[in-house]
Amino acid sequence: HLLTDHYLQEEDERKEVAEKHTQRFAFPSEVDLEEEKSGKLLAPSELLERIRGNIATIANFKLLREPGRKRKEYRALLRSDLCQYYEYNEYLMTQLMDMFPYGELLELLDAQESKRPVTIRTNSLKTRRRDLAQTLINRGVNLDPIGKWSKVGLVVYNTSVPLGATPEYLAGHYMLQGASSFVPVMALAPQQDERVLDMCAAPGGKSAYTAALMKNTGMLVSNDASKERTKALTANLHRLGVSNAIVCNYDGTAFPKIMGNFDRVLLDAPCSGSGVVSKDPSVKQSKDELQILQISEVQKKLLLSAIDSCDHTSKSGGIIS
Repeated sequence: HLLTDHYLQEEDERKEVAEKHTQRFAFPSEVDLEEEKSGKLLAPSELLERIRGNIATIANFKLLREPGRKRKEYRALLRSDLCQYYEYNEYLMTQLMDMFPYGELLELLDAQESKRPVTIRTNSLKTRRRDLAQTLINRGVNLDPIGKWSKVGLVVYNTSVPLGATPEYLAGHYMLQGASSFVPVMALAPQQDERVLDMCAAPGGKSAYTAALMKNTGMLVSNDASKERTKALTANLHRLGVSNAIVCNYDGTAFPKIMGNFDRVLLDAPCSGSGVVSKDPSVKQSKDELQILQISEVQKKLLLSAIDSCDHTSKSGGIIS
């Protein structure tokens, strides 16, 4: 009896949701859809309301759909509305819709539209986070530790001085660096006196962090396929006081023919940029299937080279990140 009551209650709740959303969302008529194709634009608030109503309908399709309408019609409308509202091309939006539940997809798309906070990494080769934070606060920078997960990160809310021109920056006490780029180096966990390869190193944030964790011991090979980008890589390593690194300019897939038997390999392979829309909104329209397949092929080749370059018999390492 308890189970029966529970299922009846759930059924009543579903019906209540159905009635609520049916009043708010009705599938547009063929005439309305034709007008929209011809150039009629809905207000952003109307479009967002239709997107939410459509997602609610798809989530409870049997109860909320209009008679005779198929799921693929609702999905096609949703894709069209999402492309219009968030300004993505159809290919990218289709991939995202296949990847995520629609509720999570909305959260992702909204997060991609929000500006990322400015973060800096304390260079432990030259200073401590506490001392750096106090110095920057005295210069008019409003900041906080980035979180318990990082011992070197600081998040900057606002500043009255340019962060790329302070005496501390020029002296190499910190690096302007996205918080997400800390994580691969933390996962690599390089140890002192190891041989480490950073296969795609420019502009040098991850290499410098790796050197700091190694405490400038062992050997760090910082490679980049772009000769032009190795200039910034070299400059940053000099500024940050890295003394255990060798900068080289090879195609990453040339390893391990050039050099091998590394204890650890860091591979930040070139990517499509589809996950950093907040930095470069043009990605939403510029990426197509061919570009994604091409970059995927490059990533696979680099990963195979990284595996071949890593010494699986290393007593302390044998790790690729």
